[in-house]
Amino acid sequence: MRITFIGGGNMASALIGGLLARQHQPADFCVIDPQPATRDGLRQRFGLRTEGAPSADALAADVVVLAVKPQQMQQVAESLAPLMGSQLVISIAAGIRIGDLARWLGDYDRIVRAMPNTPALIGEGITGLVASASVDAAQRETAQRILDAVGQSVWVDDESQIDAVTAVSGSGPAYVFHFIEAMEQGAIALGLPPEHARRLAIATFTGAARLAADSDEPPAVLRERVTSKGGTTAAALAVMAQRHVAAHIGEAMSAARQRSIELGDELGKANG
Repeated sequence: MRITFIGGGNMASALIGGLLARQHQPADFCVIDPQPATRDGLRQRFGLRTEGAPSADALAADVVVLAVKPQQMQQVAESLAPLMGSQLVISIAAGIRIGDLARWLGDYDRIVRAMPNTPALIGEGITGLVASASVDAAQRETAQRILDAVGQSVWVDDESQIDAVTAVSGSGPAYVFHFIEAMEQGAIALGLPPEHARRLAIATFTGAARLAADSDEPPAVLRERVTSKGGTTAAALAVMAQRHVAAHIGEAMSAARQRSIELGDELGKANG
């Protein structure tokens, strides 16, 4: 399977590294990027082919992965339109809707839209996927195999659900980092040295997340098992309940979803 990446940034590099670790070969890839330094770095790191601009030969691939900034997508897609044949197109550009991308590609509709998140950079990501109606089962499997090279993936049935995926997992790492920051500062306020505060906060998150991932029981049950009546955990959770922390998290996610919808409107309209 030949894969051409349009854009050679961090996410493209993560996908290439993940695929190479899964028995793909450097000859399977071509990266098109206008920046000489980016191309040089990719060649040195992976030993693959790079080009500075699209060409019919470079686009003679089974899959084209669009890994450019959303604001650049219309110009890039329109430059690719004359070169499209039967390739599967996977877009990992946030906010770009399938209908807009299809229009810019010259009414090309074999498109999968992907919403990965930053833990993909260490192979621990999760990606939301949605496909246009013209994408068949084999192409869906191909798209999932590519994104699974950097973690896990889930399919949604309706493209509008990608905005919810963005609110949960796309923006979610920032929520986690924010909570870790708060725990770290709280630990320091309780008198712990900063280096201990950071280690304790991060290890608590990673350990609890791994426990939840490996357990067949829902997080609510795991939480209850840590919470003894009248104990320290119960005291902490009581404060969170009084401050409506769970409700505020839900409100924050709703705001993220709404902004995702607005960005989709803005990007499609601005570049329409």
